[in-house]
Amino acid sequence: MFALKPPLNSYRCRALLTTLIGWLTLSGHSVASEVEHHYFPSPTLGHDYPYSVYLPDNYDTQTTHTYPVVYMLHGSFGTDRDWVSRGNLQQVADRLIRAGHIPPAVFIMPGSRSWWVDGHNEPARSAFFNDLMPHVEATYRVGQGRHDRGVAGLSAGGYGALNFALERPELFAAVAALSPASYAPLPPRNSSAWRHPAFINAQGQFDRELWETLNYTAYLEAYRLRVTPRGTETEGDLSPVPLYISAGRSDVYDAEFHARQLRQAMERIQPNDVRLDLYPGGHTWQVWRASLPAALNFLFQYVGQQPSEAALKEATTEQQTQKQRAEPPRPGEASSASNEAVSG
Repeated sequence: MFALKPPLNSYRCRALLTTLIGWLTLSGHSVASEVEHHYFPSPTLGHDYPYSVYLPDNYDTQTTHTYPVVYMLHGSFGTDRDWVSRGNLQQVADRLIRAGHIPPAVFIMPGSRSWWVDGHNEPARSAFFNDLMPHVEATYRVGQGRHDRGVAGLSAGGYGALNFALERPELFAAVAALSPASYAPLPPRNSSAWRHPAFINAQGQFDRELWETLNYTAYLEAYRLRVTPRGTETEGDLSPVPLYISAGRSDVYDAEFHARQLRQAMERIQPNDVRLDLYPGGHTWQVWRASLPAALNFLFQYVGQQPSEAALKEATTEQQTQKQRAEPPRPGEASSASNEAVSG
């Protein structure tokens, strides 16, 4: 007696159905973060300010709980969508949160036409502090203390992130600069800085004085005085901002050389709060994707951590000081790439 065998296709259908049910079941328990793209009117810029935002799984607008926030700055001639579309930020953040390496957090990815400076084309630095940050803190459930805020960037965005942290250390718990275009004393001749509208003056020439005035080297001494205890009544009232740096070993803009130079300068001020990672590769998204997990792990050793008693006292002192003084003085006033390589 022979038993009837179901057609081969029925086995395939069952297998497909089983796989589909399993996928749907697992997906119901997976991390479901969201990335949104928005604009808001910026009085400083005189036009809409674009930004993308990463919201973690189960982001709750009604809770009294606040989320740590990290501002992620794009590179020269980049957009607010680069970190998601090319840098895999959503996937990396999802994975690190799911593994418990970093807490659920909000990532803000602003867009800028400048190098994050008050340059010749737009006051990007002022718009960041005066418009973007207040908008974000009024719109999202993010912490508004130093310990809940970090800043990071790649290439020209690393230049901007570093400058923001050095100029306003009371605002950031940590900073990450990936292949930062923080070239000293001047950018290499192949850098897009030489042709970027931010640094092109009315005569159509690269403004060397503006570059030197706005580069990180111009902030170092004021930063050192603010974060270095000296055993006097005027000693530094802030702890240093820990710095993560990465660079590709074959970067066409000599990012490794400039990263080592930056590390050396910062280690004179905060010898235990600087880390440099070097990766095979150039000034490309391959390097930045590779270094992003390490950068985020570094940032969240500080961002989102409960402040110590000393840090709370420090924050209170800073708030009182801010009421008595204006914003800290800052120095100065104010390309076609392949699919992977980015102008620096």
